Amino acid sequence: MTTKTILVLGAAGRLGRTVAMAFRDAGWIVRGLVRPGAQSRLPAGVEAVGADAGDRAAVVAAAAGVDVIFHGLNPAYTNWDSVLPTAETVIAAAKSSGATVVFPGNVYAFGAGMPAQLTPQTPEAPTTSKGRVRQALEARFRQACEQDGVRFIIVRAGDFFGGDGPGTWFDLVILKNIAKGSVSWPTDNLQRVHAWAFLPDLAQTFLRVAERRGSLPAWAVVHFEGHNVSGREFLDAINAAVVARGQQPLRHSTIPWWSYRLVSPLLPVVKAILEMRYLWEVPHALVDDALPGIIGAVPRTPLNEAARVVVDALIASSSAARRTR
Repeated sequence: MTTKTILVLGAAGRLGRTVAMAFRDAGWIVRGLVRPGAQSRLPAGVEAVGADAGDRAAVVAAAAGVDVIFHGLNPAYTNWDSVLPTAETVIAAAKSSGATVVFPGNVYAFGAGMPAQLTPQTPEAPTTSKGRVRQALEARFRQACEQDGVRFIIVRAGDFFGGDGPGTWFDLVILKNIAKGSVSWPTDNLQRVHAWAFLPDLAQTFLRVAERRGSLPAWAVVHFEGHNVSGREFLDAINAAVVARGQQPLRHSTIPWWSYRLVSPLLPVVKAILEMRYLWEVPHALVDDALPGIIGAVPRTPLNEAARVVVDALIASSSAARRTR
């Protein structure tokens, strides 16, 4: 059997690490591109490539001989000017190597007027600067596919939770004070449905579409149906995990957006977060009836089990941090 090789861009990040481990465990050779000096953050068994993602020649060299490039580079919320230049580097690497690009899409380009169910055929109508950047990014990828023959698989997913590595919105904001017995939800309307993606499940989906890339068209867009659940359903799952540990259910509060508005003129990152607040006000679910026909059963860890994994990891991390103080 021929061994397959993937280059993971952003392999030291939470998404990149989780994807690298999924491909490694499936028998792929995994190269992880990380900034020089960050090689220690890679999972065991991943070949480190120390290079700056902005160094096009280095990225092209790293992609030589690979079958798939996973574009997991995620700029800081205040540095989205780098998104399109980085795309040119990814395209150059794919053209040089002949690799298929696998990219994690999101819902930003659908905008504040998005319908309750989002399919791969739903028209894009961005209403924020980040949504417009995402739309332009995918348009550039589509152009590279049509004009230069670069193959792309876009897997759109909801907000991440779980996985191993630096924090996400879920644990940096929602469960920030879990060790103190409280949880903050972004909206007071707990009936709104929000799209979530448990990272180990999403990584398995990336693996399965990559392994079936030969049967897909040169431009393929699929939606990962992770957990399309209301705030109440997610909070119930979190509390079930806490109670299973012998603790009291968490106190629940709503994120004080008014305080974000007060400091937003001084903190660009807070201003950027406020721009995307509509994602918590507009119900939305990612759906795709065609994906099971491509990869079989879509990976979906039961919500209570996924919440337990995340809660246990966060509490263990908080306990370890307290012991080292």
